[in-house]
Amino acid sequence: MNEAIFNQLDFARGGTLKSVENVTEQEADIIPEGFANSIRWNLGHIYTVHEQFAFATAGEQPRLPEGFEAWFATGTKPADWKSKPPAISELVELLQEQTTRIRETFSNRLDQASAHPLTIGPLTFETVGEFLVFSLYHEGMHTQTIKAYRKLIK
Repeated sequence: MNEAIFNQLDFARGGTLKSVENVTEQEADIIPEGFANSIRWNLGHIYTVHEQFAFATAGEQPRLPEGFEAWFATGTKPADWKSKPPAISELVELLQEQTTRIRETFSNRLDQASAHPLTIGPLTFETVGEFLVFSLYHEGMHTQTIKAYRKLIK
């Protein structure tokens, strides 16, 4: 089961990265009417949540560059940014290396109890694997949002 989860993570991440191929810096910051966030925010948010759900909940040190929580944590939005966020190329690079790091860190630890169990609605996440599986769903939602934004801004 471990390998299946990691393969799904690679598959989901591949879809996310494909969804932003050829997105310009300007396009990355367009916020379609009726929405609060941009393509750049969605990419940074995917990265940030995986760091929190994979690493922080397991008691590991997440790799969140300076400013990431202020820019990309749940509840943030570009309208509130006080400094310049990372370039799309930097976000893509971070996302590319993240799945490898998750696989290397947790290859035999998916059943490990979380240092910080979390309940979201009716679901309670108590193991590293449970957090990773939920992160796949979360990433898929945001990847679909990116795809919708691309259609809206063209």
